[in-house]
Amino acid sequence: MKIIWKRGFVRLVLVAGIIWMLLILAVLSFHVWSCQSSSVFFSVICNKESKVYNFLNTWGFVPQQHRCPIPVIGNPERIVIPEGRTHDQIVKNISYVMEDEDGSQSSPLFGGHQSWKQREKSFNLSSSMKVHCGFMHNGGADMDLVDIEYVKNCRFVVASGIFDGYDVPHQPSNISERSRKLFCFLMVVDEISLDFIKENVTVREDHNRGRWVGIWRLILLKHSPYDEPRRNGKVPKILTHRLFPQAQYSIWIDGKMELLVDPLQILERYLWRGKNTFAIAQHKHHRSIYEEADANKRRKRYARPLIDLHMKIYYYEGMESWSPKKSSVSDVPEGAIIIREHTAMSNLFSCLWFNEVNLFTPRDQLSFGYVVYRLGGAFRFFMFPNCEYNSLFVLHPHTREHSSKVEWVKSISEFKGNGSSMKESRGGLGLWTPYPGDLSSVVLPKVARTSKAG
Repeated sequence: MKIIWKRGFVRLVLVAGIIWMLLILAVLSFHVWSCQSSSVFFSVICNKESKVYNFLNTWGFVPQQHRCPIPVIGNPERIVIPEGRTHDQIVKNISYVMEDEDGSQSSPLFGGHQSWKQREKSFNLSSSMKVHCGFMHNGGADMDLVDIEYVKNCRFVVASGIFDGYDVPHQPSNISERSRKLFCFLMVVDEISLDFIKENVTVREDHNRGRWVGIWRLILLKHSPYDEPRRNGKVPKILTHRLFPQAQYSIWIDGKMELLVDPLQILERYLWRGKNTFAIAQHKHHRSIYEEADANKRRKRYARPLIDLHMKIYYYEGMESWSPKKSSVSDVPEGAIIIREHTAMSNLFSCLWFNEVNLFTPRDQLSFGYVVYRLGGAFRFFMFPNCEYNSLFVLHPHTREHSSKVEWVKSISEFKGNGSSMKESRGGLGLWTPYPGDLSSVVLPKVARTSKAG
């Protein structure tokens, strides 16, 4: 009798599973068919900015295309640039810590010696705030005077970066004459990359000693602040507002990318149309930082035990796995393109995001959602569909693959003895500083691997 009952239950579960799969396929087929219809009702379902579309996307009912059309205004000449600046309601003024308070630290660090108490205080919002945000005195990442003078005139910026000689600048396509005059195209490089670029492409020098590769003005950062090239690359990527303080708007693209869309069209689509001040794409495969951390370990993006420690700290501090109950589409972005208006709140978020990258692993996608969580809904941003993200650029391969010994570490014991040389000396120090909480009982949430690519 028990055997018959168990067989009946199994059959019931199988039938329910088949019905659920058929339902999903029906919804997806309906979505694809309806988006080809001219009906007003169906247009609501297909409009990426509608609440109905966002609901279907959140629950996984929207098929994820690799590329899709971007709804931009066709002619950049017709785009109206908003007057003035966006004013934040909570944070009005932000200033930066430039020296360690007690002055007892012997070696200056680019990110400073931020304590756990200082880190915690930085998430408490007020109208006027002073936070760590890189660029501590004598911490490195120094810009030439000629470049400092040049960027003072840059209100609209397209920024990119190449570090440790992994790429050469790729010239953007489809740039209007209006954008060529309006935007500064700034390629931030270290000394190794500048030498590599000179050996492989033509570098022109103007009468003010500025260096150019096509449309890109090369901005040299001397005295790299970190041992790890990937961590150095986070300086211009996340702290764009610190490098170029006169900029009101910036578009960051990774150095391996060739931009395909006019920057004015990008600002109009992702910022001005929806009155946003920060826009970033949704990750194609992952919504939870714990999924992304698992993928980072499998793909050897950093030491596995240090990624685990990073995630244990976040889980201990209340960062839950992503679920449809959360207000954001995802906790994990595609960080290769970041679109910003440099408001006080946007700048504060960038500082706090960078501080997490400075303290823990250099994998910035693991820290983004955590900072959003800690700000408790005060930071508003637009996370746009991944298929639009893939339509913004052509991806070029690196000139060589990045690899370091630390990425192969499987156990914390490997850092002892001769392995101590694998520890970074100027970044990730929060991973080696005693944490003011008991992490021994923390068990990270289980991860379902939903994609071969992830």
